Amino acid sequence: MALQVFTAVTGAAWESELVGALDREDHGVTVVRRCVDVAELLAAATTGTGQAALLSAELRRLDGSAVARLHAAGVAVVGLVEPGDTRAADRLRQLGVVRVLPADAEPEAIARALREAVTGVPVAGHDVADPRAALPALGLPPEAGAGPAGGGRVVAVWGPTGAPGRTTVAVGLADEAARLDVPTLLVDADVYGGVVAQVLGLLDESPGVAAAARQAAAGTLDRAALARLAWSVSPQLRVLTGLARADRWPELRPRAVGVVLEEARRLAALTVVDCAFSLEEDEELSFDTAAPRRNGATLTVLESADEVLCVSGADPVALQRTVRALAELRDALPEVEPIVVVNQVRRGPVPGDARQEIATALGRFTGREVRAFLPADRKATDAALATGRTLAEVAPHSALRTGLRALAAELGGVPAPAGRRARRGR
Repeated sequence: MALQVFTAVTGAAWESELVGALDREDHGVTVVRRCVDVAELLAAATTGTGQAALLSAELRRLDGSAVARLHAAGVAVVGLVEPGDTRAADRLRQLGVVRVLPADAEPEAIARALREAVTGVPVAGHDVADPRAALPALGLPPEAGAGPAGGGRVVAVWGPTGAPGRTTVAVGLADEAARLDVPTLLVDADVYGGVVAQVLGLLDESPGVAAAARQAAAGTLDRAALARLAWSVSPQLRVLTGLARADRWPELRPRAVGVVLEEARRLAALTVVDCAFSLEEDEELSFDTAAPRRNGATLTVLESADEVLCVSGADPVALQRTVRALAELRDALPEVEPIVVVNQVRRGPVPGDARQEIATALGRFTGREVRAFLPADRKATDAALATGRTLAEVAPHSALRTGLRALAAELGGVPAPAGRRARRGR
């Protein structure tokens, strides 16, 4: 039985000749519909009459969301670009089109790529080469530097509802890693109310993560563009600010967030992402693959991260929330192995030796060890928040800052700095 294919390559001079060549029986491909735009292509995909789609890079309003909807409808996608147009090939790959061919490829090669896309065969060697591999630093602003070629690490800072101090930990880790000469990018991906910009005294009207997601959806985001969208707080620290309003969460589509993280790996050696707390999926929306999901961005970050930090408070209520949150994480993403960090440790809420009691309780109810205990230092955190500065600037000898610096060194893969001896009389 011939493979049923949709085409959306309008506007190209070679479109009619290509469709005629593919319709020949010896190729095993039948074009069941020639679509003129993305809307018609998506409508045809929902009918279930085709198994693959052949589209061109010039198709108007083609974005990552459209490609994701095609995949969700069970339609494999193959892209065509003008011969030698590596920029268009790069854009299609960023949109999620894995197989990209030059338009002058033989009809049999195109038909074979369509069949392989449907069956899931790995990408063949006739695809257009990825230009980013050959020109990793092309177009970068001077301040971006060469940067890692996609080898950066992503650390997600997540935790239960309440106020366990996720943002404090994320900002502190990013700042301390940058002070250890690790090129770092701090991303505010909290869809319920990110405040990284306010904590650091930055303007939250800047485009930030929303603009990066829009460019990722359009296939135009690269390392240079990401560097331009991020604030340069220090020579080694950039900040991608969050949503200015919580009701703008639909702008952070999961696939676009994934592309942003891919480019972040190319820009910085370490990317620290401040996440929202919720992992819940709307059961009603789960039946509609086109509907946006508010927590999709958080799930994408946790799934893509190299390390996931679960930040817990140190009081009984916060610990109970952490136990439940870890169970939810295990159900949602069983492959993720989080690192538990207990923040705001102090005397009072937990009787006896707080660290020992907390470690015992979390080990008993979650089966996980506590990697780090961060002491409560309300005076230092208040001073930092009031002035829009970091702990290292307002309280360099704070015990909380010392704990964050040690954790940042571990996550950044650099030696922990030796502690300074306190001055006499302090």
